[in-house]
Amino acid sequence: MSAKITTPFFSQSLGSYGPAVAWVTFFVGIIVSWWALLWMSTEHNAIRNTSFSGGNFSPSGFDLSSSSSEASLPLGLNADLLLSLCLTATNELTFIGLVAMWSIMSLAMMAPTAVPMLKSYQDILVAGNGKISPRAFWALLGGYLAVWICFSIPAAGLQLLLATFDLLAVDGTSLSGWLTTGLLALAGIYQFTPIKEACLSKCRSPMAYFMGRWQPGIAGAYRMGLHHGAICVGCCWALMLLGFVGGTMNPLWMFGAMVLMICEKLPDIGRYITRPLGIVLLAAALLFFGQTLGVLSLS
Repeated sequence: MSAKITTPFFSQSLGSYGPAVAWVTFFVGIIVSWWALLWMSTEHNAIRNTSFSGGNFSPSGFDLSSSSSEASLPLGLNADLLLSLCLTATNELTFIGLVAMWSIMSLAMMAPTAVPMLKSYQDILVAGNGKISPRAFWALLGGYLAVWICFSIPAAGLQLLLATFDLLAVDGTSLSGWLTTGLLALAGIYQFTPIKEACLSKCRSPMAYFMGRWQPGIAGAYRMGLHHGAICVGCCWALMLLGFVGGTMNPLWMFGAMVLMICEKLPDIGRYITRPLGIVLLAAALLFFGQTLGVLSLS
């Protein structure tokens, strides 16, 4: 019998560093995504300040010296590309630019919530074969993220539509009390629906999910990633749309929403979060509804 050395997290075979490299690359990707979002947010604010102070502001000719764009970016990220997304979010909205922006947001916010799924998949492979194929790891993650990239398409279309009717500020924040009320009420009501509970039950028990829908091989891993990604969208789409309340270029909202969605998927504490969160969201919707009618005044 060949000796194997396993660790609680990587569970890798002796002499095989593929799984460890996959995990490290995964977490580095998340860090780089958040770094890019923070850089974009900083540039976005610099562009706004420059435009308000009479600086040179246009997607085709922005005075980079007036912003912080000289700051270094991780792993050689293209500053011009990210700056174009900031300009897209600030001045002239383009559908492709918004899809790219939402895709980066989805990677940064939703990839961390996939850790229990990836770990459970690895544990099953290690228990059956004694090792995990990094290609299967990436196929599973690729399927999962592909669904969230697809989610970015209608989300970007919705942002473009709302901006066309002057319902959103340049940072993606709602300018309408009715829109804010509707988004909060939608998210709050959805917390109590059977489909939300059904999706959460699978997200909270990825091991049981894989045991019931196991498909072998690289293609099977990708298909399971697609299916689990669809389940994750079923859990979180309404909360993601609250970006139009907190601001799609607001890193504090993005980080807070990510932590909330991670906690909601944890089996030990998630069940104590879902319905109370729904109550909080509905209460907030009532407050904004009262403000919109002029009955309440919120500072």
